Amino acid sequence: MKVSHTTLFPFILILLIFSCKEGTEATQKPQEIKPSTIEAKQKSAQPLSDEFKAYWFDNTAEITSFTLEQARYGEIREGNAVLVFVTEPFLRDEQVKADETTSSDIAVLKLNATKNFNTGIYPYSIMQSVFYPLANNQHALKITASVQEWCGQVYTQLNNRTEFDVASHSYFEGEADENFSMSKTILENELWTQLRINPESLPTGDLKIIPSFEFLRLRHVPFKAYAASAELLAGTYTITYPELNRSLSINFNPQFPFDITSWEETFISGFGDNAKPLTTKATKINTIKSDYWNKTTNNDFPLRESLGLN
Repeated sequence: MKVSHTTLFPFILILLIFSCKEGTEATQKPQEIKPSTIEAKQKSAQPLSDEFKAYWFDNTAEITSFTLEQARYGEIREGNAVLVFVTEPFLRDEQVKADETTSSDIAVLKLNATKNFNTGIYPYSIMQSVFYPLANNQHALKITASVQEWCGQVYTQLNNRTEFDVASHSYFEGEADENFSMSKTILENELWTQLRINPESLPTGDLKIIPSFEFLRLRHVPFKAYAASAELLAGTYTITYPELNRSLSINFNPQFPFDITSWEETFISGFGDNAKPLTTKATKINTIKSDYWNKTTNNDFPLRESLGLN
């Protein structure tokens, strides 16, 4: 998909500054970015259409809820998943959200992806975050993932610097504390955000891809790039990893804003004699656009009801 670069209209010159931190009033107003600042950010980026700007720079996030059938320990568990996409200014060096926008920060599309499900008596909570620059054919600037359950928790962070710098912490023996660097390659996590900007830019054919951080941690496989093949059809992007006996298919609206409607992930679930191929499925419930960081009162609870998350 090719889009033209045009001058931003004043009413969409807002890039989000969020109050998702302690000590910040929920009514904090977003920072306004001057046209010259946007131009500086986009010199090396793909041109953004007026349609893109109107949708993503409207001072709201896109929140989509999904019913979840999650494979874990050789069984399918019922739960929910949420994808939150939002634009925000990002500091290249510190690799965190910018509190004050300047010409030196980077405009990113951020994805916070969550899953919640139970395994018998105890719950799982998984969150993965991607910070992807508003330009094609670039890697994510930062990816994080955390998994919490009653046995303990794990956390992995990748920073895109000269190389990929990875820090991982886990309560499992052999995974306790790891810090290492690796050559840059395709990251499965970043493809979800790349799809939302321009699905035609997604890589296809025979590739080397680092699988999702969630999969790597839950299956306890080495953190590295694996041989994969990828195919883009009308509204479906599929990745297959022969060595891992795993495939992922993401279904999306082929028309802008390329919203994700469902996905399926097939892999070996369970351990030992209980190991078998199962398919995790997520199906869309609803999508809303909301400045959710300002929706913090009990009166805002109906918004969760609209997402089917009660």
